[in-house]
Amino acid sequence: MGNLFGRKRRSRVTEQDRAVLQQRDKLRQYQKRLSLGLERERALARQLLRDGKKEKAMLLLKKKRYQEQLLDKTENQISNLERMVQDIEFTQIEMKVIEGLKIGNECLNKMHQVMSIEEVERIIGETQDAVEYQRQIDELLAGSLTEEDEDAILEELKAITEEQLELPEVPSEPLPEKIPEVSPVKNRPKPELVAAS
Repeated sequence: MGNLFGRKRRSRVTEQDRAVLQQRDKLRQYQKRLSLGLERERALARQLLRDGKKEKAMLLLKKKRYQEQLLDKTENQISNLERMVQDIEFTQIEMKVIEGLKIGNECLNKMHQVMSIEEVERIIGETQDAVEYQRQIDELLAGSLTEEDEDAILEELKAITEEQLELPEVPSEPLPEKIPEVSPVKNRPKPELVAAS
């Protein structure tokens, strides 16, 4: 199930990285061998001194000193290799950033070709006009009318109200002086009295 969809995973380690890492590993192994050899030679030099072989012990300590210098050089080479690996990684990141900037620049150029400065200015002008128009509407609705506007609105409201009220026609004949009673019910309260109580 390693290749879930049939696609191989690409390793992030390049051939250059492998070469540098192999060299570093070889240097570390060499360093380890030298360290072990130095311990043995030191022990051997002690034994030679105990046995009274000072010249051989001196020669062995010179050899040991030379190997220590080699060990220091090896450590410096390992540091240089590690620095080189970091430099390579950083350069790869820089290359990706530059590639991203290049793609972004191409996209911007395409967008600039699609839309000219004049077109942008026209759109901005239309937008500002629409915003100003909406602001005027908002002010009107928010009640920022002058007294003259208020008076005109009240007059228009009064005119509309009067149009809607249809009063019955006034009769042209004179009214009778006495109204004959329609119902024989007496002691019926008058409507004005009922409403007042």
